[in-house]
Amino acid sequence: MNKQILLFTTIILITIGCSAPNEGDWNADPEIISEREEQRPEHLWHENEVPSYRLPELLQTSDGSIVRSTEEWPQKRMETLELFRNYMYGRRPGSPDQLTFDIVEEDEAAMEGAATLRRINVQSAHQGRSHQFEVILFLPNEVSEPAPVFLLLNNRSKDNTDPTREIKSDFWPAEQVIERGYGIAVLQNEDLAPDNTETHKEGVIQLFEGETDAGERPSDAWEALAAWGWGASRVMDYFETDSRIDESQVAVLGHSRGGKASLWAGAEDERFSIVISNESGSGGAALSRRRFGETVKDVNRFTHWFAENYNTYNDNEGELPFDQHMLISLIAPRAVYVASANGDLWADPKGEFLSLAHASPVYELWGHESIAPADMPALNTPLMVGPRGYHVREGNHNLTAYDWHNFMDFADSLWR
Repeated sequence: MNKQILLFTTIILITIGCSAPNEGDWNADPEIISEREEQRPEHLWHENEVPSYRLPELLQTSDGSIVRSTEEWPQKRMETLELFRNYMYGRRPGSPDQLTFDIVEEDEAAMEGAATLRRINVQSAHQGRSHQFEVILFLPNEVSEPAPVFLLLNNRSKDNTDPTREIKSDFWPAEQVIERGYGIAVLQNEDLAPDNTETHKEGVIQLFEGETDAGERPSDAWEALAAWGWGASRVMDYFETDSRIDESQVAVLGHSRGGKASLWAGAEDERFSIVISNESGSGGAALSRRRFGETVKDVNRFTHWFAENYNTYNDNEGELPFDQHMLISLIAPRAVYVASANGDLWADPKGEFLSLAHASPVYELWGHESIAPADMPALNTPLMVGPRGYHVREGNHNLTAYDWHNFMDFADSLWR
């Protein structure tokens, strides 16, 4: 590497990688900090406790060159994608040998005539093995053109996404989404890979690998988060066959661990127009190097979420060859929305926002305005800058009607 490039890179690292306190309008509530300190005293809860760190440079390629145009970005994007595949999320396969869709129920007068309900059985066959999972889909009847759709990766009970609508939940406010003229769909993460260390391979992982023992798998093998995202891509395959869906306008979203999966799904599959993370924390939108609240070691307690290689960085975040701002950069130039909650310091709201801000150099390649680390908005004050959005709302760890309202406003700004 010549001295000019080295100097340029060093300047960038120092400029965007320092951990100086964010000067934005939002800061954690001292009362909530005190509560978290009492609950988990071994974790970091104050900004002045965040260790000094440098973020890996977004635009420097493996040969030392700096990406300066959209034409040069694909090389760096693939290098970054490979880093995440190898060291964090694992390598998910492509489509199975056979993929079919069976509509097992259709009600054109759902929601008192406002929507059409479809329940679709997604069936895969691969090397003599089979797997199936269900997608629930509502489409607005008053929309004459193909409809945009929000797809939720649901990590909670099926009661939250009841197709009969006898049980309704703000976690999946289907009626409100239909009223806005959007379709809304859901898959159950458990149907792709049970959220359990002992049984998580009893789904699509087994479809591709058969009865493989854990000890025989490579250290970059895919695990549950990647399996959930793989399912989202198969739903997208179905959307491309449905004439009532605008497959160019599909948003994938998830909450908590589902938000971690939705970000990776959007990174792997560029067909998703909007990628939404709701309180995804460490392993999702939050910067790992901050070590604020939930850490890499904390998420790796769930040994079925990430590839085995990710364990290398337990209490060792500074050696990561990437950080989560690079995950968000993989979504560019498509749209991304990151949402946090004031009471959910475990997920590090400030670290989630900083990832979005530090991904700005990639979005600037397409002429989009930069988001500065100091731009973090005040509580309950959404920030939308071109194809990027963020809010931190009042409340605790949940997916709420307020969150959905902002997601739809964001979609309005891009799709209408």
